Amino acid sequence: MGRIIKWLIYLLILGGLVLVAYAYVGPYFGADFSPPQTEVRKPVTLDAD
Repeated sequence: MGRIIKWLIYLLILGGLVLVAYAYVGPYFGADFSPPQTEVRKPVTLDAD
């Protein structure tokens, strides 16, 4: 039982490292992580009584 937990911890650490590496290296391979940049204008009615 202890070996299974130890391997699961190893897999979680490895998965985290792979995720961080993908975040850094992904833009070089065409993965775009930036949000779409569009201007949003909404009218606001101020009602100060």
